[in-house]
Amino acid sequence: MRGWSFPMGRWFGVDLRIHTFFLLLLGFCLLSTGVAGLPAWRGVMLWLLLLLAVFVREIARLIVAAYHDLQIRSILLLPIGGLFSYATPESAERASEGRLQVILALTGPAASFLFAAVIAGLVATSSPSIPIPAHPLITPTHLIRSTIWLNVLLGLINLLPAYPLDAGRILRGVMSRTRGTAQATRAVSGLSQGFGLLAMVVGLALLLVPGGIPAAICPWLIIAGFFIFVGAQLEDQGVMFQSVVETVLMRDVMLTEFSTLSPSDTLSDALYKAIHSLQDEFPVVRGANLVGVVSKQSILAALHSDGNAYVQSVMARNFQVAKPEDSLGLMIRRIAGRRMALVPVAVNGRIVGIVTWQNLSNSMGLLAEHRRFQRENQIA
Repeated sequence: MRGWSFPMGRWFGVDLRIHTFFLLLLGFCLLSTGVAGLPAWRGVMLWLLLLLAVFVREIARLIVAAYHDLQIRSILLLPIGGLFSYATPESAERASEGRLQVILALTGPAASFLFAAVIAGLVATSSPSIPIPAHPLITPTHLIRSTIWLNVLLGLINLLPAYPLDAGRILRGVMSRTRGTAQATRAVSGLSQGFGLLAMVVGLALLLVPGGIPAAICPWLIIAGFFIFVGAQLEDQGVMFQSVVETVLMRDVMLTEFSTLSPSDTLSDALYKAIHSLQDEFPVVRGANLVGVVSKQSILAALHSDGNAYVQSVMARNFQVAKPEDSLGLMIRRIAGRRMALVPVAVNGRIVGIVTWQNLSNSMGLLAEHRRFQRENQIA
């Protein structure tokens, strides 16, 4: 999901990102203005109003999360809402359990309905001649009226029991009590994909009805169904990935043959050692004890800027150490949000292996083949 998104800066200390799907929706808005013979800026404004509707509900959820001491690392904006990424495993667990999960889930629709009511109230008092319930409800021709109904639509959509919508999160929480989180998420994701397909089919069918309310709402019904289907599918893939990495231990994927550097090595000597190694990151050890981590890029940058010095002057001393029995999933959660290319694996301070993102993909593939080979031999 993050790879298909663009940064929008930091708001209240949280990274805000917008998904590429929003750009697809911009194309639809521009197409609708072209068909209606309207200027393109109206399509852009309609798109911005939807972005504003999503932004308002997610800011409300962020405020509620902060009030309950949940640490949010980033928010990914989708046309159907936002996905929170928590800074700590504890925050993620608290947010997905009990009363707090219901509060967060209801905050989104409540914020959408409240924002729609405020805009409707302002319109009714300042410009009573504007017909709020007139059709079509959402159109680039009437942007003020569209603001109201976009928020109403967003609130209603998130009351559907489809994951990752707000009501779907509550349903997953209820099912998790008996089935477990992984199975509950898989079940709700499957139901959600069915909801998405149904919405798209109904929207396409309504296109055959000439004029009236159906013709006005069917494009938005198709769009909502599409994003529900895609969001549920991505969530299902995420659960599958999580279930896999929880079964992989660090000892299963760590490199046991690796090069190390000493803090007393000069940068010139370290660069020469790096020439003869495939590693991009090196653990720095003093005797048998791990004291730091340094990269080729850091060595080169220091040589160019400050000349020859010692490795200890450029090594990173703040790093996360894993144990051989730690799961890969646990380590990913621990280092979430940090830019760490190497994770040392140590026993009593003595380094016994390393895991790098550079080799992890290859190691996972080989591990899968090894496990498959073992299963086939056991069956045979």
